[in-house]
Amino acid sequence: MTTVRTRFAPSPTGFIHLGNIRSALYPWAFARANDGVFILRIEDTDLERSSQAAVDVILEGMRWLGLDHDEGPYYQMQRMDRYKEVLAQMLEQGLAYRCYMSSAELDALRERQMAAKQKPRYDGTWRPEPGKTLPPVPEGVQPVIRFKSPVGGTVAWDDKVKGRIEFSNEELDDLVIARPDGTPTYNFCVVVDDIDMGITHVIRGDDHVNNTPRQIHIFRALGQEPPVYAHLPTVLNEQGEKMSKRNGAKPVTQYRDEGFLPEAMVNYLARLGWSHGDDEIFTREQFLQWFDLDHLGKSAGQYDEAKLRWVNAQHIKRTGDAELAPLVRGQLGQRGIEVPAGFPLEQAVALFKDRCATTVELAEWLSMYFVDAQPSAEDLAQHVTPAVRPALAALAERLLALPGWDKAGIAAALKATLGEQGLKMPQLAIPVRVLVCGRAQTPSVDAVLELFSKEKVAKLLQGA
Repeated sequence: MTTVRTRFAPSPTGFIHLGNIRSALYPWAFARANDGVFILRIEDTDLERSSQAAVDVILEGMRWLGLDHDEGPYYQMQRMDRYKEVLAQMLEQGLAYRCYMSSAELDALRERQMAAKQKPRYDGTWRPEPGKTLPPVPEGVQPVIRFKSPVGGTVAWDDKVKGRIEFSNEELDDLVIARPDGTPTYNFCVVVDDIDMGITHVIRGDDHVNNTPRQIHIFRALGQEPPVYAHLPTVLNEQGEKMSKRNGAKPVTQYRDEGFLPEAMVNYLARLGWSHGDDEIFTREQFLQWFDLDHLGKSAGQYDEAKLRWVNAQHIKRTGDAELAPLVRGQLGQRGIEVPAGFPLEQAVALFKDRCATTVELAEWLSMYFVDAQPSAEDLAQHVTPAVRPALAALAERLLALPGWDKAGIAAALKATLGEQGLKMPQLAIPVRVLVCGRAQTPSVDAVLELFSKEKVAKLLQGA
């Protein structure tokens, strides 16, 4: 049985966004689900636009999401000798030829064809055929190398997403596979790479559908069967446009900084173009157990920030406190807050995580333990009234008198104060929250106060 070998082949011409990374997630998942090999290949032949910074962001984003590769990263610029070797072999075998038609001649040809209502295409002037006399080679012109595309008939494949796709060979002219300076072109490099790397399944965006018939022809000319293709529908942004850097897409790593969990991102991205029944929330392990190419969606997936936040909230609820604590510590650090030694961070995370969609929100809640809360004038006026001040002072005395400092003792002090003052719980608990936490709504007040020092709570209540 053939080992499944997939690849992710980004161009490092800018930051990597969710639309791009989904094209890494599915081939990674397919390789993992089938005990296969996942290869990372950097297609960096666009020298003007490629940058090392963009490569670093690709690697960082994949590392954060846990999309580990087994081979690579391979860089196309480091494989130039190999491409030139294959080009020479194709020229020798008559699979390709040198074309001396200048840019000006090509433009004139295109204009004539368009005037005659024909599809603009190269007319094969320099294509060698039996019995054909080629024009004399012009002096001082550096030729391109063109692939000798099959004439007549069709090229077709069964796409794992789109079904049967067929192109007429009449639609395809002889593709330029090397430029005048000898550098090979994209469609040619991709095929040589996929052959050398033994790629069995190409899972990529459907913007590549038009490249596929040309690539299939080059595979077959080189004596190889093409891989299985799965062309994924586009990811749209919230406005229904193709997700792109121009349309406000964010770098993948920005989601990390905004407090999203990698497990939640993998879950959300998986569902942007694939499904397993009605399952909305699942672990990475479940995803790999279930993933196949037969349940990829045929229509474009639309990004929805609210849905992503909901998915992240579900994963925060499921994630262990010990795992969340260092992430929250990091988010607090971003705000210049250092968690003092001895503070029960895991306990605090457990108390607040059900209310939060991101670790940023968790850090915002917990910051009240390290930075004095600033209640709004409105909350103070509404809840900390002259009528409740005596009860606050009495509660402060009781809390200071407690032999220890735990939830049960705090609850007992609250209960005793309510009985003595003839109040109901919200009449006392809400002003306590406003003074100590800076907000009227929190989890259970005894559990929240337990994580402050006794002295701080008493001082804030007495200051009312």
